[in-house]
Amino acid sequence: MTHYAEVIGHPIAHSKSPLIHKFWLTQLGMVGDYRASDVQPKDLERYFAERAADTDWRGCNITIPHKIAALDFVSDPGEVRNSIGAINTVFRNDSGALVATNTDAGGFYGPIADIPIAGETAIVIGAGGAARAVLFALAQADIGEVVLMARNGLKAAGLLAHFGLKGKVISLDARLPDAALLVNASPLGMVGQAALEIDLSPLPEHAIIYDLVYAPIETPLLKAARMRELETVDGLEMLVGQAAIAFELFFGVAPPDDGENALRSLLLT
Repeated sequence: MTHYAEVIGHPIAHSKSPLIHKFWLTQLGMVGDYRASDVQPKDLERYFAERAADTDWRGCNITIPHKIAALDFVSDPGEVRNSIGAINTVFRNDSGALVATNTDAGGFYGPIADIPIAGETAIVIGAGGAARAVLFALAQADIGEVVLMARNGLKAAGLLAHFGLKGKVISLDARLPDAALLVNASPLGMVGQAALEIDLSPLPEHAIIYDLVYAPIETPLLKAARMRELETVDGLEMLVGQAAIAFELFFGVAPPDDGENALRSLLLT
């Protein structure tokens, strides 16, 4: 039988993860597979029970809406629940246990690692699992202040406290404050989701706009940023970055260093 991994979510048809992992498997000449499985919330416990019994299953990436709920069904030796509070990857360790981890934080931070953001102000849109990974990474990067834009003010305030971040919570329709970085960590703007309507004019010329949404790649937020000639980071950057970490956990080897341009072209077609 063939070892395989997969991505789970609901919905899942938009996911580009199978393209990424299959590309790397082919480049490395490895026998393996990577699939997409639509798992409804009510079926999540059964899903992990069935996969635990399938010795060919090497793990899964996790997307909306399971990044927090999945913690209830796998082991958490790294205490991700107490740190980030959400997972995006489950892998089978050497003893066969299903282990939780989060590669989103590393995948998010990679594209901006060389940008001096310590002490600066960042705006983060969203308060879900992806936002948790972003806030964790920003805390590690010594961000000065975080302005969290969310529908649920109490939940958002709790996240700032959880990560020990200075800042405040504002509504999604509030005027943006001055900030060096704006991150959309919500599904707003994604295919099938509500639009993200936001006025970028209050941001300074050196601001960086980072949209985690990758379906579509050219989101209205990024279009608006480019009209202002602001620096942008699209969702493919984080998607590929977090996938590279997960690939090694699943298949025991790092993805190849070359082929980045070919992979991006594949994902854009």
